[in-house]
Amino acid sequence: MSLLLVIPSIDIKNGRTVRVVQGIPELNCNEYDNDPVEMAKIWRAENAKMLHVVDFDALHGDKCKNYSLLEEICNSVIIPVEFAGGIRCFDDAKKYLELGVSRIVISTMAQDDLPEFIKVMETFGPKKIVVSLDVIDNEIVIKRRKIKTGILPIAFALKLKEIGVERFIVTDVKRNGMMLGPNIELSKAIAEATEAKVTLSGGVRNKDELMDIQTMIDVGIDSVIVGRALYENRFPCQKLWRVAESGIFN
Repeated sequence: MSLLLVIPSIDIKNGRTVRVVQGIPELNCNEYDNDPVEMAKIWRAENAKMLHVVDFDALHGDKCKNYSLLEEICNSVIIPVEFAGGIRCFDDAKKYLELGVSRIVISTMAQDDLPEFIKVMETFGPKKIVVSLDVIDNEIVIKRRKIKTGILPIAFALKLKEIGVERFIVTDVKRNGMMLGPNIELSKAIAEATEAKVTLSGGVRNKDELMDIQTMIDVGIDSVIVGRALYENRFPCQKLWRVAESGIFN
């Protein structure tokens, strides 16, 4: 049986790991007091097979502030690093992929500049690109989740699937960082409609919810991004991971 891939999220602002509520670090922006590079090493030591890194400074236009930090994260672990952070054009995509990230996350570009997005897809291929579908009340939102588009997520996903997109990250923004439980039905609907792979993001609180998502693998939901619940040690398996792989920082 295939196992659900749990992807720890490292959210960065001002060079630090921060707690994010509904995708906005300014809301309850309590630093976990951890160096992002050290957090990457810790998640690797706890058996993570992939990392999801979000640069909130880059999302707000400052793409230089954490660039060297991201490079250090990529060089510090042997597992793939997926990166999200204001990738709005071909040059942005090229820069981060050349830096060493294994996959880039695109949101606004796919809606605002389709020709540029197609250029990125044709150049780097679907294995290097994942599209983030940020949803509020069954409506796609873009530009740091502040602009409502009036577009239904399934309709948008189907359009992108025709272009060649093979994977989506689906986030119910209202549940992101709120510990309200995951919106499995939303991810399931997109996976079934597009027959693409889906990474569920947002709301996961405990191992029982991970097991609920695990039952969706055959539908196409094969992975989940978890942030706050992991940092707050809400999974019994985390202690076991530390014992099993203590001292592995590579």
